[in-house]
Amino acid sequence: MKIKAGFMRRRLGTQEVVVAVGEASKQFSGIIRLNDTGAFIWDQLAAGDTTEAAVVDALLTEYDVSRELAEQDVAKLVEMLRSEGLLDD
Repeated sequence: MKIKAGFMRRRLGTQEVVVAVGEASKQFSGIIRLNDTGAFIWDQLAAGDTTEAAVVDALLTEYDVSRELAEQDVAKLVEMLRSEGLLDD
């Protein structure tokens, strides 16, 4: 899975946000706010085709967090992104 083309993460002040650009903005006109963990997960998904397990492993390498919490965080964000139509599976 990976982030669909047409979506970008940007920093606005102290907040990380995701916005649609170009053609994608015709189908998604909202803004998604991300915390630091969400921004990290977004970057993993935006880097190219990956799996939830690989994103969890990357999260465990970057943060001092339990595998259970990392799996929950990744699953929650992936589900939200999928429901909003931002992921290519």
